[in-house]
Amino acid sequence: MPQYNLTREEARTRASHIHVTSYEHTLVLTGTGESFRVRSRIRFTADPGTQTFIDAITASVERVQLNGIDLEIAEVVAPSRITLAGLAAENELTVDAHFFYMNTGEGLHRFVDPIDDEVYLYSQFEVPDARRVFPVFEQPDLKAPFSFTVLAPEHWTVVSNSPTPTPGDASETFADLDEEETAGMAVWQFAPTTPISSYITAIVAGPYRSVHSELVSSDGQPVPLGLYCRQSLFEHLDAENLFAITRAGFEFFEREFGVPYPFEKYDQLFVPDFNAGAMENAGAVTILENYIFRSRPTEALVERRTVTVLHELAHMWFGDLVTMRWWNDLWLNESFAEFMSTLATAEATKYSDAWTTFATIEKSWAYRQDQLPSTHPIVAPIEDLADVEVNFDGITYAKGASVLKQLVAWVGRAEFFAGLSQYFEKHAWSNTELDDLLTELEATSGRDLAAWSKLWLEESGVNLIEAAVETATAPDSPAEVVQRLRVTQKPWVIDGQPVPSLRPHRLAIGFYSENADGRLVRTHSFPLDLDSAEADVPEAVGLPVPAVIVVNDADLTYAKVRFDPASMATAAARLSDFDDSLTQLLVLSTLWDGVRDGEVPAQDYIDTLLDHLLAITHSSGLLTQMRQLDTAVGAYLPPAVRAAAHTRIADRLGELFAQAPAGTDQAFQFFRGIIRHAQSPEQIATLGEWVDAEEVGGITIDTDLRWELLIALSNHDAIAESAIADMAADDPSATGQRQAATARAARTTSAAKSRAFTAMIEQIDMPNSELGALATGFAMGLQTGDGELIPAQAPLTDFASEYFQRISGWWETRTLEMAQTMTLRLFPPASDQTVAAARTWLEQHPAAPKGLTRLMRENLADAERALTAQRTSSDIEDPSKNSR
Repeated sequence: MPQYNLTREEARTRASHIHVTSYEHTLVLTGTGESFRVRSRIRFTADPGTQTFIDAITASVERVQLNGIDLEIAEVVAPSRITLAGLAAENELTVDAHFFYMNTGEGLHRFVDPIDDEVYLYSQFEVPDARRVFPVFEQPDLKAPFSFTVLAPEHWTVVSNSPTPTPGDASETFADLDEEETAGMAVWQFAPTTPISSYITAIVAGPYRSVHSELVSSDGQPVPLGLYCRQSLFEHLDAENLFAITRAGFEFFEREFGVPYPFEKYDQLFVPDFNAGAMENAGAVTILENYIFRSRPTEALVERRTVTVLHELAHMWFGDLVTMRWWNDLWLNESFAEFMSTLATAEATKYSDAWTTFATIEKSWAYRQDQLPSTHPIVAPIEDLADVEVNFDGITYAKGASVLKQLVAWVGRAEFFAGLSQYFEKHAWSNTELDDLLTELEATSGRDLAAWSKLWLEESGVNLIEAAVETATAPDSPAEVVQRLRVTQKPWVIDGQPVPSLRPHRLAIGFYSENADGRLVRTHSFPLDLDSAEADVPEAVGLPVPAVIVVNDADLTYAKVRFDPASMATAAARLSDFDDSLTQLLVLSTLWDGVRDGEVPAQDYIDTLLDHLLAITHSSGLLTQMRQLDTAVGAYLPPAVRAAAHTRIADRLGELFAQAPAGTDQAFQFFRGIIRHAQSPEQIATLGEWVDAEEVGGITIDTDLRWELLIALSNHDAIAESAIADMAADDPSATGQRQAATARAARTTSAAKSRAFTAMIEQIDMPNSELGALATGFAMGLQTGDGELIPAQAPLTDFASEYFQRISGWWETRTLEMAQTMTLRLFPPASDQTVAAARTWLEQHPAAPKGLTRLMRENLADAERALTAQRTSSDIEDPSKNSR
């Protein structure tokens, strides 16, 4: 199903002519067939005599009536729009149409639970997919009350933005329907919502099970709370923990914002096949059901769920109560929610070191995105939907949140939140732009934010901050002292992008030296305002030269950093001697950034990490390092040396697993790392023993861990198909089906890879979750030790050629989510041939969709970076190259 665009100018023109009074949508949801019926009544005012359009991506349209006059369907209905001409001052539009059920995680997604064959539906509308479910003026600044009436099987539960009503008799409400159509059906008539944007409306329907609670809002009003999931997952729903997080978030946000929760209830619904982490539908948040843990999660994943829950709750104010006028201010939603969720996690939950997690995960995401050729300002230029749909990225979320953290420090926390309170009060239920927020923050802080906004929000790119130390011998002792400490910044230049301005930074320079116990501890921290190319730190002059000088100590600013060479060497060699987990992870982040830039061989990072992993106990930090270790071997080492590296890593992780406290999160992560890196025949044999075990070294081999073992064994052709089939029979869940698909695609044979690739490119109706599962297995072991790809079977030529020949067609025939998944997940591994083919493709397709062009430029940049890193590592593998 193709994508359809809407330009900013079209939206601006439409908003200047009309105002929506109300929507009344009636949905007939049987859960069967390809489509469902929707009857809509939309009331709106308009400039008399003008013409506009309403968005609707339909299966069929049976009737369109405007102000009592039936319109000729063939004349007014286009693939994504219905034209409305000759408007009156007051208008009533009625539409009777059918819309498609989706299986891509967009529109109204339909999922059939293989456990009990029950149908589950949920909506996902951001950015432009409400139009896949009902006629709507699909732009955020045309807010209106929405009234939903839903006809569905009587044993279902139906949830929307308004409180769920008692279901009624369908035959009485739908007297015009046949008795057969209403048999076994009930009707839910939801009260009108407050004025909200279409993308945060919600319909969730199916035999969901739920648990309920309640809290009292800061204005004294009771707020019902609900948690929902599929029946087959309900036994794993840890409601007590989720309600506790939700209550903590309510108390924190209402106190800090000074504004009560703006909606009547707060439901959280865990839904299948979700494409993102969660979605902030007003009062009816949908969440990835992977956050219901049927097997042991890492502590990092539990913390991530906490942040996600609080992120969506923050959206009830940022995005739902007050909404950006157009998508160029998407950051007003996402950056604020990201910042506030981390702040709330740190101050209102047990995860008091949430900012360490943020520095390790979110900021690394932002830095990566900000160094791609597609980098953009936080306040991004968005001319149409094709721009925004690929803009939910590390800039909009993580860089924006990093910058907001600095803004709070600059204007003052009390002044910042006082400004937000005024912002919410002034603009409740309406739409805003950047200037609306800055006006309130300037009023409460007394600061002029125009220059700050221009440099941090309206320009792209990142600066590089470095420290240089000059030393001298102390007059009365042989000790070395600091003669001068100079901190510099320069723009990090990306080809084809504007050169970033030098930005004002409030940061700290940390001195770390050995204490009596032999630990590296912070002895000094020098605050520094760096607003030009360089600045001295006079307070450091005369002090003993420390063992390590940490640039951006405590991670206060947003910038790439480099330590002086002596500090970096000591910090890497003595990483375990740092007491502070944030400092450990900042050292590793700096080292990793050097690897990504081709300045440091990947072997240096691998060696440092293997030496010091046991000292990394922060779960999210450890998870990040383990993922980067996978990338270092799988992408940044030359293909010929990867097998040996995997073997060495698996052996070392085995040693660390034996040394770590049994059953701990750290031991659990080491265990999973062994599974991913096992390579030698002895290591593979050990995995074969583990797959049949109940427990290994304090780690229970539960369902998902057993799947990890089976997938790894399949990737090494060390397990029979019958073992996968038996495991799938033992785990008939949707997760089990996906894991089995990954396991089969993971085999490093031409037949397995060809079957998986053919299925992905030919089965256009494949669900999003199945596509993702096949893509995961397909990528495993696709590149051989000589750098070539596993050969494809006829009639395929080779996988790389097939990819570049077919990719344009995917964007013409698939929805956005599916096209993006295929573009990113099927891109061939980095090689000279891949880089050449990607460059040629971009040269030959200047008119490709903007989203596709952007992703292909990013794919190319990542491949070029990988090759640069491989060349740096090759120089180490071949010492003769170092002589040049």
